[in-house]
Amino acid sequence: MKITYHGHSVLSIVMKDGQKLLFDPYISENILTDLQADKVETDWILVTHGHSDHIGDMIPIAKRNDATIISIVEICKFAERSGVKKTHGMNIGGKFDFPFGRVKMVHAQHSSGYEVDGQMLYMGEAAGFILQAEGKTIYHAGDTSNFGDMALFGDAFDIDIAFLPIGDNFTMGPHEAASAAKRLKAKQVVPIHYNTFPVIKQDPEEFVKLLPNTIGKVMAVGETIEI
Repeated sequence: MKITYHGHSVLSIVMKDGQKLLFDPYISENILTDLQADKVETDWILVTHGHSDHIGDMIPIAKRNDATIISIVEICKFAERSGVKKTHGMNIGGKFDFPFGRVKMVHAQHSSGYEVDGQMLYMGEAAGFILQAEGKTIYHAGDTSNFGDMALFGDAFDIDIAFLPIGDNFTMGPHEAASAAKRLKAKQVVPIHYNTFPVIKQDPEEFVKLLPNTIGKVMAVGETIEI
């Protein structure tokens, strides 16, 4: 599979059979991204939680591509009310085998809400995703603090790449993310959710220095890795 980083928490994955996945499609208002929301092609959209910098362009991208949204049930219901035809609701601890691979929804320590007409809508629990496909395991942590149960993820899964937020203020910062990385035991760790706003300004290279040699990787926006 080919994994591309698009700034903030946005990832796209292309499987060997051509299926396309898009994580947390915050694009139109994302000053760091290399994508254009009206040109993105995807078959599946995975959304970790309901904040605007993660839901982003979920609705128009899903409609234009006839894509399926995979998220917690409350976000899927919101998408359906907004005219999206294909959704697959999940909840914390559950897993499901999709045509592209297995997705497990795991806990994240964060809030989740989406503002509509000045009112904050409850959007379910925040989550992370563990994707198992083509013999590889990918962990997208979403927005989260550092919490002890990440050790359970590290014990239960042989994680090839973990994408961890390092921005601080809204999520764990670099030192907490480095602590989480040790318990996850991932072969490679990539920082996400930083530098999009002044309040989450971080130096990702300094984060990498906190990790064991060779496991940390800073991905440039638009960079692709193949595993």
